[in-house]
Amino acid sequence: MTQQVEALLTEHFRYTPLSLIDDIINTVNTIVYRAIEAIENGLFSIPPEKLGYSPEPESSRGNILPDADHPDSKDEIENGVHQLETLLEATVDKTFDKFEIYTLRNILTVPQELAPWMRLGHYEGLELPLPSTTPTPESVLALRRKVQETRKLNLALRNTHARNAATVTQLESLLSASSSLSATADPSLAFLTTHPSATTLGLSLAQTPSSSTNAKAPLSENAQFFISQLPVLRQALEELKPRLTSLPEKIVDVDWESRREERRAYIEARVRRVVGSGGGDGDTIRGVRVGREEVRDLEGVVGGVAKADRMEE
Repeated sequence: MTQQVEALLTEHFRYTPLSLIDDIINTVNTIVYRAIEAIENGLFSIPPEKLGYSPEPESSRGNILPDADHPDSKDEIENGVHQLETLLEATVDKTFDKFEIYTLRNILTVPQELAPWMRLGHYEGLELPLPSTTPTPESVLALRRKVQETRKLNLALRNTHARNAATVTQLESLLSASSSLSATADPSLAFLTTHPSATTLGLSLAQTPSSSTNAKAPLSENAQFFISQLPVLRQALEELKPRLTSLPEKIVDVDWESRREERRAYIEARVRRVVGSGGGDGDTIRGVRVGREEVRDLEGVVGGVAKADRMEE
């Protein structure tokens, strides 16, 4: 049997031809073993006298038990059963070897010249050989992976679409609210005059008579004033730009020590100028009589400032 014929029969029967023959041989061997076991049990159940063993005389028996009249009968039966088993096994093997050869050659076989032309039942409707466009297992697996990735992408797009729809809904609600407010009332600039800083600067949207001394200047006049001051600020900026060249490039180049000394000398000179020398129980500061305790307090303040400068050094 060639490999092609064996594959054809295996696909048709759904099992190999040898497995069928092995099952038959194993079944026959099981029957043989059961038959030998039944023969052995039957021989042991028959009394030895009925199997042809003559009873021994009373004088030769002595103290032997009654059940042991024929001690050799058991050995002979076991030996005979074993020989029968060996004979049957050899016969079964020889006979079923012939059966296996005959079956594989004449029953479970297909002529070699017909094997390529045979079509099984589950091949009905198929075009053989298959066209080149037939999908292969690799292409099917690749398509399955593409489908999985497409499903993941579809889910992500759905989630993004839901978030965008929620954002659009919120924006539409805001637009509708703003449009309703603009339709009901004109835009108000009251927030420009209600702030405390606007009150301090005297800003007002309403036109007030110019003759009133306590009247606030309108916002337009203040804006015009600010615009008129822009050229002056631009000119001051142009004047300050040349002075930037005289400043040190880095902060480490500044002589902080001399700066502190100048500051200390300036403070002491101003104190001597303000605090004059006088006698009695006090001094005179700019025409005002001050007690000595107040003068000491002023001197303590000056000393504290000088001490703070030294700590900074």
